[in-house]
Amino acid sequence: MDLSDVGDDLTEVLLIERQILDRIAELARFIEADYAGERPLLVGVLKGAVMVMADVARELRLHVDLDWMAVSSYGEGTQSSGVVRILKDLDSDLTGRHVIIIEDIMDSGLTLSWLTANLQSRGPASLEILALLRKPNKARPDVDAKYVGFDIPDAFVVGYGLDYAEKYRNLRGVGVLAPHIYQ
Repeated sequence: MDLSDVGDDLTEVLLIERQILDRIAELARFIEADYAGERPLLVGVLKGAVMVMADVARELRLHVDLDWMAVSSYGEGTQSSGVVRILKDLDSDLTGRHVIIIEDIMDSGLTLSWLTANLQSRGPASLEILALLRKPNKARPDVDAKYVGFDIPDAFVVGYGLDYAEKYRNLRGVGVLAPHIYQ
């Protein structure tokens, strides 16, 4: 679905698909350099990271394993509740593995802070984060993404996996959702 297909639902387009794909290609080159000779495990955070995970995995020129974890701290609101629940755990053993968490957005950092602590307790050789989007004004200092696609303003964004009430995930870009949609 193109950004133009949602008309007045967006107040601003932040990123088009070509910008996102170009940046993912750049991040993939960094990952290849960092993990040369290794077979990292990419852990996608459902559902938002589906598009990012697929594009990163396809862009990488090295073998990777893929696994998924579903955690939630939002429900149907626009702000994190601060309470993280595991909806689907990993199938993979992380012991001794190089793990890269693939996230759609670093917002409050509450979910990622909890998730990194949880995964670190499982004994990986290394644990890094790739986030397509980051809100630097809201990000927690204790959560650091090694690979960041774009810094964005503190606004409620949708598209490229990001949703509001399960809508807009399949937009081919990222835009700011108009307040009249969620108020």
